Amino acid sequence: MLSKSQAKLFFLATTAGFSCVFLGLTVDTIRQVPARSNADQITPAVVHGKELWESNNCMGCHTILGEGAYYAPELTKVVERRGVPWLQTFLKDPEAMFPGQRKMVKYDFTDEEIDAIIAFLAWNGKVDTNGFPAEPDMRQTAPPSAAGATLAATASPPPPTYTAICASCHSIGGVGGAVGPALDGLAARYSAAELDRWLADPQAVKPGTAMPKLNLDDPTRAALVTWLLAQK
Repeated sequence: MLSKSQAKLFFLATTAGFSCVFLGLTVDTIRQVPARSNADQITPAVVHGKELWESNNCMGCHTILGEGAYYAPELTKVVERRGVPWLQTFLKDPEAMFPGQRKMVKYDFTDEEIDAIIAFLAWNGKVDTNGFPAEPDMRQTAPPSAAGATLAATASPPPPTYTAICASCHSIGGVGGAVGPALDGLAARYSAAELDRWLADPQAVKPGTAMPKLNLDDPTRAALVTWLLAQK
């Protein structure tokens, strides 16, 4: 059993020791902040995007880096998860992409403002958050198959729109997303005109479908139709 003086000395020594440990950890954390916070990549576009994020109260619905509301999706890794072309299309008119489903306000952002918001989100996605947020399970990917390997080896490269947007939900030959139906063998089920109508306005073809209206221009739809109908 410690004497009164020994207990006092033990208390002072352990307090001093743990204070030194705490200060050391604090200094080490602060030292790592510039590298982990991606501070050297803060461009004028990133700053403008943050200003738009704040002025439009995006945190009233979304979270980023764990901060904000939980009404709408977490956006820390949204650029990595969705890609720039998808976000550009979505931010132009959220309701058009998901008729009757999305409750996000159409802000009528200019192209420059959309690029700034995406730059801000991309910067956030590169901040070292030590694994946060966890990989989402909502975007499932079909396992590669022998048909997929054959497709990759022999087929012409897909149009950029397919890779950037369509493949997040659909697959061909077992390669791609598993949210929407596989697109193998479309030539046996659709004509070029029918497929073009689907791409132009899915809701007009099948009301209530989960496929969003992407507002693709005529050349983009034509390239997709040609490529998709060539896949066996």
